Amino acid sequence: MTSTPRVRAAAAVAALTAGWLLTRAAMVWLLAHDHLPWLGSGSVSHELDRLYTRWRETLDRGAYPAGDPLWQYPPGAGPALLLPGLLLPRLPYPWAFTAVTLAADAAVTAALVRTGLSRGTAPAAPGDGRGPLGALLWTAGLPLLLHLPLARFDVQVTALAVFALLAVDRLPRLGGALAALGALAKAWPVLTLIGAEPGRAARRAWTSAALTAVTLLALLASLFTDTLSFVRQQGERGVQIESLGGTLLSLATHAGWPGQVRYRYGSMELVGPGAGAVAAASLALTLAALVLIALWRLRAVRAALLHGHWPRAVRHDAALAAVLLLTVTSRVISPQYMIWLLGVAAVCLTLRSTTQRPVALLVTAATALSALAYPVLYEEVTARTWTGCLVMAVRNGLLVAAAVLSCARVARVSGAGRASRPSPAPGGGTTAPASRPARRPSAPTATGTRPAARD
Repeated sequence: MTSTPRVRAAAAVAALTAGWLLTRAAMVWLLAHDHLPWLGSGSVSHELDRLYTRWRETLDRGAYPAGDPLWQYPPGAGPALLLPGLLLPRLPYPWAFTAVTLAADAAVTAALVRTGLSRGTAPAAPGDGRGPLGALLWTAGLPLLLHLPLARFDVQVTALAVFALLAVDRLPRLGGALAALGALAKAWPVLTLIGAEPGRAARRAWTSAALTAVTLLALLASLFTDTLSFVRQQGERGVQIESLGGTLLSLATHAGWPGQVRYRYGSMELVGPGAGAVAAASLALTLAALVLIALWRLRAVRAALLHGHWPRAVRHDAALAAVLLLTVTSRVISPQYMIWLLGVAAVCLTLRSTTQRPVALLVTAATALSALAYPVLYEEVTARTWTGCLVMAVRNGLLVAAAVLSCARVARVSGAGRASRPSPAPGGGTTAPASRPARRPSAPTATGTRPAARD
């Protein structure tokens, strides 16, 4: 009888491994045939073949591409672009980059499989056990973006975020350091720490993240020139056609809006009357989302102090809610943003008590539509035909619904909505919180030490 779970686990690992190998082989084939019209006629691989290669040559000379308006990434993106050439110097750079991306993808899959299928420790509470759904979501969800993930460095950044989420509970300093490394390449991975359990673990994680970020920034500034040159290009970006604001402006075209689509700052942007106001509104909504995330954290921590409990699912689920909020308010929402959401959602699904299963379904559907919008129907999207507008409206509608549902479920399970109300006491009164509530001992993790169009 004891062998049955082991047999099932072995079968699950074998199935996931076979699925990963088949789907990744198909993705590599698509990348090699990127010139086909229905795959975008080379538009996906163009960035890897030319833009990344050009940036890598500039970085090899000890400078960031300060004069290039397409360079819009924090300094940590530099090492990510240099790494393939350093590790695989005999390969042409585009294929070395793809090989490193596949290695990061495989590492994420292995970490999710190990986390989901390990049986080393009993769960801390009923329903807190682990499961294989996270590994399944990542393995089957990433190929929905066709070959795009192999031609962008978002998989590597997402790998750091996934490892940070899996590590922060047991090794908060490591989790904080990994989150900082990801945030220095693309800012969003810092949100993986938003659900860290209040107290010593959270302090260690955030302190480690801050020290890692400062140390790496100082190191990069000493090795390269123009380290912060990305700020200027990032600040001048407008409304990308795939964003929520871009969808509204595209639909407005059919009502007589005279705006146009232009290639600016590495993406197709909408320009015309009111476009600047839409971009400003997106930035304001992003700031509002950050304030909302901070307020949630304060109320959730207060609720935890009142009730002496920080639900285990919140540690992962809060990160997904936060990343979704910043995604839907962005001026961009490129297809590779879906890689971020899939990775964080996969970590959520490793925990059986997660509140994010329906959110993960919405994210998966939005991922499939993202590939339909780019590269398959991108001409329709940029021409703002009814077909292109419909695809983008449904994709972005799914993301908005996912963000709202995710935030509502996290707020409910974290007790943030009732933080100001003490728990009812027997007999109808209220129970005053103890001055130092007992802290629930954390169960050891089942996995042991746990290791990752443009935006």
